Amino acid sequence: MIINTGQRTDIPAFYSEWFSRRLKEGFVCVRNPYNPEQVSRYRLSPDVVDVIGFCTKNPSPMFKYMDLLKPYGQYWFVTITPYGRDIEPNVPDKHKLIEDFKKLSQMVGKNSMGWRYDPIFISDRYTEEYHIHAFEQIASALHGCAETVVISFIDLFPKVRRNFPEAREVSKDQRLRLGKEMIKIASLHGMTVKPCAEGDELSEYGADCGGCMRISDYEKAIGKRLDAPKKKGARAECSCYLTCDIGAYNTCKNLCKYCYANAEPEIVLSQSRLHDPKSPFLIGNYSDGDKIHDVAQKSWVNGQMELSFV
Repeated sequence: MIINTGQRTDIPAFYSEWFSRRLKEGFVCVRNPYNPEQVSRYRLSPDVVDVIGFCTKNPSPMFKYMDLLKPYGQYWFVTITPYGRDIEPNVPDKHKLIEDFKKLSQMVGKNSMGWRYDPIFISDRYTEEYHIHAFEQIASALHGCAETVVISFIDLFPKVRRNFPEAREVSKDQRLRLGKEMIKIASLHGMTVKPCAEGDELSEYGADCGGCMRISDYEKAIGKRLDAPKKKGARAECSCYLTCDIGAYNTCKNLCKYCYANAEPEIVLSQSRLHDPKSPFLIGNYSDGDKIHDVAQKSWVNGQMELSFV
């Protein structure tokens, strides 16, 4: 099966010690965000976990724990955008992130790496020209380290509108102009653009609009076939294969203004104070009334077939 870590928070950046303990102890507990008394307990054993998926803006805190990850298949999305601390207050320097991306690619292989340049928004500072120039610079620096770059344009969810009231939708003309240029640039540096939940409007220009995290991506990362059960995307526009996420909302201390997983900074700071690296839960611990469900898990690897890539 597949364990995801990055839909709700940035575990490598802020909770790497906790995650390393979970790997050592072999299980993790996750509260249902809509019914907190319902707790899912997952085994973290390579016998049943085929791939661990990461999505982070700072992978380096996990580097000292990489030996713990060797028994598992891995897929890493590392987000590198051109925004400053006015938008991403606690994201490390982008030059350091580029070097960390290269280092991680050497550790796990480029088939297990994806670069995310998202979400894209337009402002007086972050113009179309600014994005094209920044995208080219980052793509050039990452040449040979990944074959996928995911882009998306900002979605004005209620949380985003509250924390980033000056944000505006990106028009279709802007999306097409930026998308076409980014597809050209990515191609020059050995990458395919995968739009995230953006429909198929960029497909005719060479984008892969079939989803940014599909079973085939996991298979390519681990070199094995997966007999995965059918599953719907997280939302209607999403074609990705996303399974159990072990993170928690309102815990990502990057505090990016465009974030859809944080309600507001004060709640994040309050929640993060409840984090105990020794707890099975990312936030807090066992509580009276918890209804713990041991999730049925099994490997999806098809033992009869393996993939090979040149």
